[in-house]
Amino acid sequence: MNSDGKPVRVLIIAGSDSGGGAGIQADIKTVTMLGGHAMTAITAITAQNTLGVDAVHMVPTDMVIDQIASVVSDIGVDAVKIGMIGNAGTAHAVADSLAELSCPIVFDPVMVATSGAVLADADTISAFERLMRLATITTPNLPELEALGGKSALLARHIPLLIKGGHSDDDLIVDELHLAEEQCVSWSDERIATRSTHGTGCTLATAIATGLGQGMDLVPAIERARLFVRLALHDAPGLGQGHGPMGHQSVREDAMVAGPSLNQVTVGCRDYGASVDFYRTLGLQQIVDSPENGYARFEMPNGVTFSVHQHDACSTSTVVYFESKRLDAWVGELLSLGYLFDQMPQDESWGWREARLLDPAGNIVCLYSAGENRRYPAWRI
Repeated sequence: MNSDGKPVRVLIIAGSDSGGGAGIQADIKTVTMLGGHAMTAITAITAQNTLGVDAVHMVPTDMVIDQIASVVSDIGVDAVKIGMIGNAGTAHAVADSLAELSCPIVFDPVMVATSGAVLADADTISAFERLMRLATITTPNLPELEALGGKSALLARHIPLLIKGGHSDDDLIVDELHLAEEQCVSWSDERIATRSTHGTGCTLATAIATGLGQGMDLVPAIERARLFVRLALHDAPGLGQGHGPMGHQSVREDAMVAGPSLNQVTVGCRDYGASVDFYRTLGLQQIVDSPENGYARFEMPNGVTFSVHQHDACSTSTVVYFESKRLDAWVGELLSLGYLFDQMPQDESWGWREARLLDPAGNIVCLYSAGENRRYPAWRI
């Protein structure tokens, strides 16, 4: 929401992907799933699928600018995402049209599609300088970074960068945020084994723009965007014969909300097998089966999870879980209000970070942060 309580208005300046995996189509899905209102200025129409780009038709520069002007003059804009531009003339014209806006701008310098198709010539890349200077953040992948002159050269020109590491050959993907030569924040995650990676860069940049438009600071906006991309990769539908689209439509709202959310309850049981059979009969999808630990987890259609855990005294073993991405700050606030914790925040072997306390009635309450590990633990079946 923006300051008026309405959905944040995100203007997307990019090319269309007829296969629906990247470009305008991925951008619209991303903004919508994150609670915003997507608006578009289409720069190019492409005929493409998961195997590659078959044809590109550039939209005339005047029409691109007319789209921008029409949106700005009536609906207004809270954030802008720039993707595929197409030619140098359009790049300069877009820079002129955005110069008077005072909202965040995220520039994803699209040059080469996932399939390898070239989407920007040398003159267009040269014109990107103006867009980078306008942008709040520019988000090149590793090949794009080199085409733009390299990290050192861009930082010397005071270009804020989020360098995406997905094109490396490493199993660990590292993304680096550089706001100045000596100011860097980095994130690292294991590579998700999938060929459905079409549109990852578009999606990440658009998610960041949406977060910035919603009033998030840059680092939290990037963190939420990275989680959104990873969950969409986990949920990719496996379409096409090549680099398929991600599963934007399957990213659940509970993983994206800014504040605390009730999304898991664990109840005790005395007979593990009987309880598992019961909840499976009710229609719950089992995603963890650990009979040696007396623990099973189930998933609901909306992404909420529910668990059973075998205990001799099951009447006192119920645990209610509340998740927040700002767990440690949340615990600190509760401590300052006089609440006592049986367990302070700590990283657990199953991939969650947890803190525990009792409510006034003596019920166990677990405050935790799990990210993608809640629905996609290493032991998911």
